[in-house]
Amino acid sequence: MPDDTTRALRDDRPAESRRPRLSRTFDEDAELYDRVRPGYPPELYDDLAESAGIRPGSRVLEIGCGTGQATAPLAERGCRITAVEAGPSMAAVARRNLAGTTGVEVVTADFETWPLPEESFDVVLAATSFHWIDPAVRMRKAAEALRSGGALAVVRTQHVRGGTEEFFAEVQGCYERFDPDTPPGTRPPEAADVDGSDHAQEVARSGAFGPTVFRRHERDITYSTSAYLELLRTYSGHRALPEAARNGLLGCVAELIDGRYDGRVTKRYLLELAVAHRR
Repeated sequence: MPDDTTRALRDDRPAESRRPRLSRTFDEDAELYDRVRPGYPPELYDDLAESAGIRPGSRVLEIGCGTGQATAPLAERGCRITAVEAGPSMAAVARRNLAGTTGVEVVTADFETWPLPEESFDVVLAATSFHWIDPAVRMRKAAEALRSGGALAVVRTQHVRGGTEEFFAEVQGCYERFDPDTPPGTRPPEAADVDGSDHAQEVARSGAFGPTVFRRHERDITYSTSAYLELLRTYSGHRALPEAARNGLLGCVAELIDGRYDGRVTKRYLLELAVAHRR
């Protein structure tokens, strides 16, 4: 889940120079990712129906389906889905999770090099994955995949202020101790201060789409110490740390949660859906 600040707050979104390497870390433990990564709330799918026109029979291309967190709910709504996932282990878990589901195909491929089928799609969806796709390719190829009037729907998720705020202030000490790249004193932003204009500008620059429409939802998820550590183990930045630093960081986080927060912390997420229709 993307954020550009410290490893404590930046769940996955990479600096461009690190994107290809970090994008492969998720496939190292697809079962853990499948078990602990949260799905998306029902309101998001209602928004997709209203703003992107998703309905029974819609032909959907999903970029970076992971283990199927968004794929399964869309299939339940009667969509016909081609889900492209670069990680072979992630794709294998997705196929298992979607076994018996009609109208879904999971393809193991990089979206950048995957040949588009002749039949165009009604919707191209990227749920917490678009930032991993090469910026030189993603907008052009998404447009090429869509029929005229079809929708590009991009979901971005960010850690924002709320939940157990004191913990997320204190835990920065653990990151500053074990990760030298951690900027000191970083805090989660207020949801109202999160600016989606970078995506809207990229859409506009492509010249292929109309205006971008945004929908937003906030949600709190409470984690036990062990559950929170498992979640951190799925984040690319944490996985990329040297083993000794990663183990030290996780031990420091666990000690803080158990010692000062009674073994439970709550994290607030902002989910932002951006929809633009192909001209």
